[in-house]
Amino acid sequence: MIRLASDRYTTVAIVLHWTMAALIIGMIFGGWWMSDQLAAQLALPAEQRNLPLMQQIYQFFQTHKAIGITILALTLFRIVWRLTHKAPALPQRMSGWERRVAKGTHILFYALMLLMPLAGWAYVSAGYSTSTNTYFSAATTWFGLFEIPHLPFVAGQGEVERKQIAENAMGAHGRMAWAMLILAGLHIAAALKHHLVDRDDVLTRMAPILKPLSRKTN
Repeated sequence: MIRLASDRYTTVAIVLHWTMAALIIGMIFGGWWMSDQLAAQLALPAEQRNLPLMQQIYQFFQTHKAIGITILALTLFRIVWRLTHKAPALPQRMSGWERRVAKGTHILFYALMLLMPLAGWAYVSAGYSTSTNTYFSAATTWFGLFEIPHLPFVAGQGEVERKQIAENAMGAHGRMAWAMLILAGLHIAAALKHHLVDRDDVLTRMAPILKPLSRKTN
């Protein structure tokens, strides 16, 4: 059953939007920090490496994986919610190309929210570290509460295939992080344009703490 649209998004949709935005942005910058710190440590001779920091990086990696799985689950739930709860209609004054861009942006967001954690899951399932060029075996748990299995069609491959999968998955993971940030920047710019220039309710329907600005009249 699809519920009719109102003049604002549902509370569930609003909470999902802002929670996932915070998680994803935090994951991207946290992932870059983790990669940079690990690369810096691996560039040092073994006896000069900061072991407490290495342990911190490892723990952060475990948390990164758990949050990634959480984002994947929330994305699936968000898609179901969107399909069963109709979104508010776009302002009538929006042109056809603006409507197409808005729809395309949302589709790209959902695609990235699905594919980024899946690429990370494939990388972990491959059991090959692109940072150290070594094979590894590390379980993935959801914040230590239960184990998340590796993707069987990845983990079951031979070493050569798993190395290739890991390299491709990590490369895609990094490129999608940049794509997500660029898309988020465009999304924010468009929302501000609607609020400050068009003075409609596109932003306030997702951020109800704001009030629509009254349209200037000549």
